[in-house]
Amino acid sequence: QLVVSKPVLSGAFRPSRIYSQRSPGVVTISSEFDGPQSTGIATEIGSGFVVSLGGAVLTAAHVITQQDQHGAVAAKAVYVTFPDGDRVHAKIVGWDLVDDVGVLTINPKSHDLRPIPLGDSRRLAVGEPVAALGSPLGDPNALTVGVISALQRVIPSLITSSDLLDTIQIDAPIAHGNSGGPILNGRGEAIGIAAQTQVGPNGGFDGVGYAVPIHVAQHSLNQLLSTGHVLYAWAGISAEDLTPAIAKRFGYAAQHGALVDGIALGGPASSAGIRPGHRNVTFLDQQITVGGDAVTAVDGIPVTDANDLARIVAEDLRPGEYARFSIARGSRRLELRVQLGSRSYEQQ
Repeated sequence: QLVVSKPVLSGAFRPSRIYSQRSPGVVTISSEFDGPQSTGIATEIGSGFVVSLGGAVLTAAHVITQQDQHGAVAAKAVYVTFPDGDRVHAKIVGWDLVDDVGVLTINPKSHDLRPIPLGDSRRLAVGEPVAALGSPLGDPNALTVGVISALQRVIPSLITSSDLLDTIQIDAPIAHGNSGGPILNGRGEAIGIAAQTQVGPNGGFDGVGYAVPIHVAQHSLNQLLSTGHVLYAWAGISAEDLTPAIAKRFGYAAQHGALVDGIALGGPASSAGIRPGHRNVTFLDQQITVGGDAVTAVDGIPVTDANDLARIVAEDLRPGEYARFSIARGSRRLELRVQLGSRSYEQQ
């Protein structure tokens, strides 16, 4: 059971109340890695927060892993420090590099645990006030406030060659060390995990920070706690955006969607009969691939662009299940039934 604390009383946004109620559940994470030969150990600092009375702690994957030529390498040792200064050893349960989510466990008897309840990040609104708790620059127990400035932002991942697809953009100041800490709504519920900040030309905060939505993190959390690894549905499609101008010029029956520009041979989309584009053209000063199918919906969920398709497959679908893909094939519309495969980060 993850949601074990009562929300803060509803009403006006009260940062002081949020801080007093929720800061006991936020921890500073110290991850030790093999460092330069002269020092032996390198320590990275991040944040995390307790989400269950059993000792589960959510954080960012990049707080507890490093990258080398073979992929992700776990920290040699991880410690969490509570706001009262008490420090305990933590065990790495696992991590999800795709969505930058890490999970730790601590002995529930080692410290009084004050779990932070998880909110509903699918129902957020731009302009909604938020509070960030964590350890910016290694200084523990800090609060900053701001608003949600955008939703469903796509940003480069810090730890993979792909993108984080569905991040929450906030203007609450966050810094190195905040990563992995909670982003809280006015009810004191975690609606995101601090992921990264936009660094300005002088190396300072540029007014833009990003968080992984908590519903995305829960997908990772549940699988990591039950199996130790995370699998995602896989359709075997690469795509680009279909816009009204492209649709009009090349005769597509829909104005928005995901233009299929490649498929994995023998993959789910290929087996279902989805056709990739075969003609590379320059249109409006952009390189696009046309002549193939455009996905306009999946199981009735509208697909407005390529990121939508990737987001729906990753977040709403499960490996092995069948999904109904609505297709614009030139001026025709059709539906194809696709049995989804599975992928981990190594299969990207």
